Amino acid sequence: MTRDLSTSLMQITSSIRDIVERALVEDLGHGDVTTDALIPTDARGQAVVVVKADGVVAGLEVALEVFRQVDASTRGAIHVPDGTAVSPGDVVADVEGSVAGILKAERVALNFLQRLSGIATATAAYVRAVQDTKARIIDTRKTVPGLRQLEKYAVRAGGGHNHRYNLADGILIKDNHIAALRARELGLEEIVDLARQRSPHTLRIEIEVETVEEAVEALDAGADAVLLDNMSPEEMRRVVEISGGRALLEASGGVTLDTVRAVAETGVDLISVGALTHSVRALDISLDLG
Repeated sequence: MTRDLSTSLMQITSSIRDIVERALVEDLGHGDVTTDALIPTDARGQAVVVVKADGVVAGLEVALEVFRQVDASTRGAIHVPDGTAVSPGDVVADVEGSVAGILKAERVALNFLQRLSGIATATAAYVRAVQDTKARIIDTRKTVPGLRQLEKYAVRAGGGHNHRYNLADGILIKDNHIAALRARELGLEEIVDLARQRSPHTLRIEIEVETVEEAVEALDAGADAVLLDNMSPEEMRRVVEISGGRALLEASGGVTLDTVRAVAETGVDLISVGALTHSVRALDISLDLG
């Protein structure tokens, strides 16, 4: 199955080139002493990128960018688009060029590809689990520092959607914001009003709540979205009924593959899953030199 990524195909931008460059500086250091000692500089060869487990591939363009940065003469071909379901033995890309260059780039290229494919694979599993409900699976800001652009792309490749990219993308009033403002004797209505007065009118205001009573207060305060933090499905269902579509409802907190279907069936609009990026298992992928 190949997903439609017409709005999210990876383009190698200057920021992605910078991410790759930093990763290569970290790994190559002052040079690959093993390859430099053993491999002739004029040796040419080919290698294939092979999947070793079922999953969804993502990050092929960034992997090829690694090879290009190590040796600009390297040529590569991608055999399947990002977002494709893959199986053990599938060849998803190949590279041709300097053997030394291929060997020096191998680990960094696979690190990107394995992690991004792991994120896409996990996302696809959550998306399948909520199929035929209205709930969307979304990510969080719990990403590896410096890799957010790539990791959020991988979520889209897996069929998920992105929450805020950074703190400027929307107002999300969380528990600690509320605690600080309640200490000044402000209620949720006053907090939402304050946020509206001091922010651009184009930004959505979302507020985190932990009880049904707080959710009702947030809805009455006119919040555009309400984040239901660690609520039971029964509590979520009550909030959905009370809301009557007045605001977007996001479920969050400890959602797993075992519980996500029950959460989706409460009628919430969004389900945020931090595990998509903060504790994902890399997809097993290797590079075989021919």
